[in-house]
Amino acid sequence: MLKAYYNIDAIEAGLDEVGRGCLAGPVVAAAVILPRDYKHSFLNDSKQLTKTQRLELEKEIIRESVSWAVAEVDNIEIDKINILKASFLAMHRAVDKLRVRPEHLLVDGNRFTPYPMIPHTCIIKGDAHYLSIAAASVLAKNYRDELMSNLSRQFPHYGWEQNVGYPTIHHRKAIVLHGPCSYHRMSFKLIKEEQDQSVEETEDLGFL
Repeated sequence: MLKAYYNIDAIEAGLDEVGRGCLAGPVVAAAVILPRDYKHSFLNDSKQLTKTQRLELEKEIIRESVSWAVAEVDNIEIDKINILKASFLAMHRAVDKLRVRPEHLLVDGNRFTPYPMIPHTCIIKGDAHYLSIAAASVLAKNYRDELMSNLSRQFPHYGWEQNVGYPTIHHRKAIVLHGPCSYHRMSFKLIKEEQDQSVEETEDLGFL
């Protein structure tokens, strides 16, 4: 069972982000403050849970949390400031939206840009150790998965309803065939080198 808190003497918010390694769409972060005595038998890193489990957990997290918030940084901003800074910015925006001001931030990962006037602790693989970070990972993933599924209706070529913007073979091939769209992160390498070469050869043969 995951731990309920890191600092028992402070109002603590767990922070996590989703979508850092995607080729398209925003990076999304969530912040969650849980009651100090909160317990759950299977709340864990969202990647270890089924979609059904995540959706059920989202209802409980929203109902039981002291405060929660989700925020995003879109692909345009990501291209301007880089994905690492965008991930931290998304977390800051999530904290900004909390109804209750936390006194300590528990951050998934090994780095973080300090939030003004609130101390923080970085925890590597924190979503597998602390309930508040795991809860944040669930909310962020559910939000982003739904967003990318909705966007896939406008851009069906890329298969975002399944890959949610990650660099799968299908996604990269679709970029080769149809080009990138307005939601792609142009600062990322959208096409692998072997696919770049394939496109050049196709163009030389007059197929494109």
